[in-house]
This record gives sequence, structure tokens and C-alpha cells, in this order.
Amino acid sequence: DATQDAMAPLKSFVPSAEEPGNDFSIQNLPLGACRVRGSVAPRCCSRIGDLVVDLSACQKAGLLNGAILSQPGPAQTLASQPTLNAFAELGPSARKELRETLQRLLSSDEGVLRDNAALREEVLVKVADTESALPMTVGDYTDFYASREHASNVGTMFGRDPPLAANWSHLPIGYHGRASSVVLSGTNVTRPRGLSLAKGSTVPAYGPCKVMDYELEMGIFIGSGNDLGRPVTCDDAREHIMGLVLVNDWSARDIQKYEYVPLGPFTAKNFATSISPWIVTLEALAPFSQPAPTQDLNPVADYLSHSPTGGRQRETFDIQLEVVVEAKGDGLGTVVSKSNFKHVYWTMDQMLAQHTVTGCNMRSGDLLASGTITGSREDPMSFGCLLEKSWGGTKPWHLSGGQQRTYLEDGDTVTMKGFCGGEATSGGGNARVGFGECIGTVLPAL
Repeated sequence: DATQDAMAPLKSFVPSAEEPGNDFSIQNLPLGACRVRGSVAPRCCSRIGDLVVDLSACQKAGLLNGAILSQPGPAQTLASQPTLNAFAELGPSARKELRETLQRLLSSDEGVLRDNAALREEVLVKVADTESALPMTVGDYTDFYASREHASNVGTMFGRDPPLAANWSHLPIGYHGRASSVVLSGTNVTRPRGLSLAKGSTVPAYGPCKVMDYELEMGIFIGSGNDLGRPVTCDDAREHIMGLVLVNDWSARDIQKYEYVPLGPFTAKNFATSISPWIVTLEALAPFSQPAPTQDLNPVADYLSHSPTGGRQRETFDIQLEVVVEAKGDGLGTVVSKSNFKHVYWTMDQMLAQHTVTGCNMRSGDLLASGTITGSREDPMSFGCLLEKSWGGTKPWHLSGGQQRTYLEDGDTVTMKGFCGGEATSGGGNARVGFGECIGTVLPAL
């Protein structure tokens, strides 16, 4: 059907949604939260083309009249909540109902909104008249290390042979991050201070980070949680995942190098994690599903595997990713990386199964990040961070304006983009399913 087939001849009456290359086609309809026309509190919203769909206004106008969202309790999750947490907790059935309803209302064949200017004015708002907010309240944040290519590059760079740690091929490695510093795209990032150890020195020095880096990642938002003591299986993981966002997990490499032994990253990773504002749902991503990379390093434990009768095997999504860096006042963005989510060795199902194998309870709004996504070890253009691109600071690279870099300097702006598809539908419509942008500018240390 239209919600599962990116090539279906489904068109919208919203002109911008049909423009080639627009991330927010009628095939997408991501979910987020926005302040609308100067409202104090954010509202639950969707996005089509250059318009924001005010879901609170839709609910109050009686447009969300499906079997689930017409009920008083579920209706309030969209009518009066400033984030998507309560709605996400309803699970996939409510999300699919909302998607199908919005696709019908926004279709070029449906006149309820198309032919009613007053109603359109009430529920469809220009992006310029809105302000994005965090789509969900993030209670907990966990960062994984799931890219085989990235982990292998880092291991080689640091002199390990073989490059991967002995446990890496047996389970998805992760650490608990800091949820309070998960920030929305567009938030400036202040260069952190901390202790680092200069080359040749034996005494650490306190000062601003000298090795500031980005990390190209994807974020997985939990929709409905699980009870304490009850693990989530790989077969059931998608019942608990709402959708994906872009993630820039900023890193202070010199601080990290000194502090991470023996417990792993701490202050070098807790000062900012940027996310894109729109959650692209699993339903929108479904047409771009494909087999995940073969796990040929070691046999995988049963709890990290799909059952033969589960109906679905290891799958990932073909999401094209790009990183652009622009120097302050330059006006010239330089594409410094192109990668793809499909390369990640450990799937999001396996990440969630690993996170809950002990019985850990996940909650709506919890965020899992993939770790840096590198495409090929042979292609530096696919490296997902500057640690790799500069090979530990030993290989300078250049911006379009001629400036030399190894790592990020004050005033540099990092923009991450991601999208699926892009080809026209069989009926000529726009089939692109995109994430928009995840942007952050580095400010000088305080």
C-alpha cells in the first residue's frame, strides 16, 4: 500500500512536497514538535514539503478520526502534549493509523483540506512560522560502536593487531551517554575544556580542547518501552522502535584519550549531542530496507539473532549520508564525507536486544546512537569522523576556500544530511524520504 511502497503513485496537493529533492514528500511524513505561530509550548507536528502539519489542530478539528486516535485517551497524546513521548508509547498501530490518515488528508485526490482554505490555514503552517523543539523528552541516551569499518580504522590507527578488540565481533559495544546535553539541530556547541596529555608530556594540562571532532551517526528513538526484567528480542525490536534521526555526537578527542581508561568516554562526550528535529518513522523507511552486512567474524549468540520462524531476518536501511563543513565567513560548504547507514555491522534490532538482555527497561524517548558510520576502509571520503579523515591528525585536508584542517576550528559549522530514494514515483511524484539537516557551529571555549 501507499505507506509501504516508495514507488506508489501517491501525490500531494502541497506543491513543495512534489519538488524533486524535497526531503518531506507525502511518502515521508516524519514526526516532531514545534512552537507554532509563536505558541509558548511546543505541539506535536508532522512535516510535508515546506509546511508543518499541526497535529493538535488536526485533532481538535476532528480530522484524526481513526479507531485509535478518536478515543479520548489516545487523542490527548497529540492534542495537548509538547512532545511525542505519550503518542509513541501507544506503539506501531497508532503510528500507522496516523500515517495513513495524514497521507489521505494530504493526497491530491482528497478534498477535505485541498478544497477548504480556512481548514488548511488552521492545520498547515509555513515552516517560517514555526520553531522546532526536541521531538521527544530524552530520558536516557546510549551510544554504540557498531561500524566494523570505523572500529577497524581506529584500532589500526592506535596500533592494535588485529584492529578489533576480542569482544567487538561478539556483541554491540556501547556506553551510557548524557541525555541532558542532547540538543536540537541549530544549537551552537561551545568548545569544551578539560585535562589532556600533550605528546611527550607526563603531566596533564587543563585547557580548551585542541582536537574537536564530529561523528556521523544515526539515532534510534524508542517508542514503547519494555518492563523491567523482560528483554526485547531481535524479532520484537521493531515493535519498540519509533523511528530514526541524524546524530552528530561531538567529541573532544584529546580529552577522551586521557580520560577513557579504564571506564570509557566521560566528559569528552558529554558536552553536546546534536539531533535532527524530525523523526522518520519505520513505516516511511520500510521501502528502503535491505539485508544487513553479513556477520562473518564470529558466530553470533542466539539472543542477538532472529529466530528462523520470526518472519524477518537481519535488515537495515539504505540511508545516504553526507557531512559538510563550512568555515566562519567562508560561505563555501565543503562535502567532507559521504557514507551510508547500510554499512553498519550491528543492526538496531541487535543494539536494542543487547541493551535489554539483562532486563534493562527502556522508556519512550530513550535514544540509541549507532556510533560513527564509515563506509569503506579504502575510501577516506566515506570516513565518518575527522579522527579517521586526518588519520589521527597526521593527514591535513582542505576546505573549498583553501583553509587547511585536521580537526574543527572555532567558527566551523558542521551540517549532516540524510535521505532515502529520491527517484520519481511511477506516477511522477517525489518519492524522497529525507531527514532534513543536523547543524551545529563550534564556538570558542569559555
